[in-house]
Amino acid sequence: MHILILGAGGVGSAAARIASRRPFFDRMTIADYDPSRPEALVAAVGDSRYSAAQVDASNEESIVELIRSTNATHVLNAVDPRFVMPIFNACKAAGVTYVDMAMSLSVRHPEEPFTKTNVMLGDDQFAVAEKWEQDGQLALVGMGVEPGLSDVLARYAADELFTEIDELSVRDGANLTVEGYDFAPSFSIWTTIEECLNPPVLFDKDKGGWFAREPFSDPVTFEFPEGIGEVECVNVEHEEVSLMPRWIDAKRVDFKYGLGNEFIEVLQTLHKLGLDSTEPVTVRGQQVSPRDVVAACLPDPATLGPLMKGKTCAGVLVSGTRKDGSKGSLYLYHVADNEETMARDDSQAVVWQTAINPVIALELMANGTWSGAGVLGPEAFDAKPFLDLLAAEEPAGYGSAWGIVEK
Repeated sequence: MHILILGAGGVGSAAARIASRRPFFDRMTIADYDPSRPEALVAAVGDSRYSAAQVDASNEESIVELIRSTNATHVLNAVDPRFVMPIFNACKAAGVTYVDMAMSLSVRHPEEPFTKTNVMLGDDQFAVAEKWEQDGQLALVGMGVEPGLSDVLARYAADELFTEIDELSVRDGANLTVEGYDFAPSFSIWTTIEECLNPPVLFDKDKGGWFAREPFSDPVTFEFPEGIGEVECVNVEHEEVSLMPRWIDAKRVDFKYGLGNEFIEVLQTLHKLGLDSTEPVTVRGQQVSPRDVVAACLPDPATLGPLMKGKTCAGVLVSGTRKDGSKGSLYLYHVADNEETMARDDSQAVVWQTAINPVIALELMANGTWSGAGVLGPEAFDAKPFLDLLAAEEPAGYGSAWGIVEK
């Protein structure tokens, strides 16, 4: 296995650091638009299997050329979702396995954006799933933490814990603080704006499937485990709602994110001012995207680790009929502590928790435990080997426990 990671930002760097302790692959190339970033990363990791390259992730031809020149067998897309389709299409053309952590972008309904769906997250990828399957080629989509690990946990609940699932509600919350900053997102602000200001999509089998709601709707207070405590969570657009109903029989699916009132107010202000727009505007003769300007004005999330304190939690609240016939709810979750992830891999908790999951998936592909063809989500595979590998202590596994609590 020769892995090509596209993107040497926070998540790509964390994936490279995590993978360096594992023997399942032969070579890894890390590529970025700015060649100095992968070069510095390769030097810092000090793994003889690693090399650096330069690539324009918006240019399909250049990606194909890099895949072929490096003899990559598996490509991990670690750039923001606006580049999903060029990378996805380049992998198809080059005949290699594709893995991403965020899927192709949505397009809201032109007349009724807060009731009806139009183009959902991942639709552009699923539209060509038959071609991938016919060619015996695999695209594993949504394999980060959310989507990703949350989907694996939902699959585990469906297989091992429940006979009938009424609801899958993905819940994400944290108690992270960043010293010295009043506002410093711990993840890509470009992606955060995209998912938080788009109409969230929900799934309800009795209502005919997928439908849209208003951003930040239906707030609920949820108590997260391991000392994080109560966080108000709201509806946000996310890939799990598109993915889970395709492989898991559930009556309802939603995604709720613990953003906090201050964060929501900042996002709403950006929207009111048009600073969330990706359409270029002219400033002193230069064409710039307002959203890119916002991202440039904020600190790089990858650099915030030394200033961060606290934990982040990702998981899924599963409600329905259990194997013993009783009705109830279980929250299946994974917590990352920033102090621990910094000590282990010099990566802050949010990007580390995202990055560990595609690395585990690649290892399961390398040893033949996970295999398939088509455009498949994490739910399409056996969850138990993944969770066993995640929790097993090093060197047998990745030494990162997951848990279940009654709700």
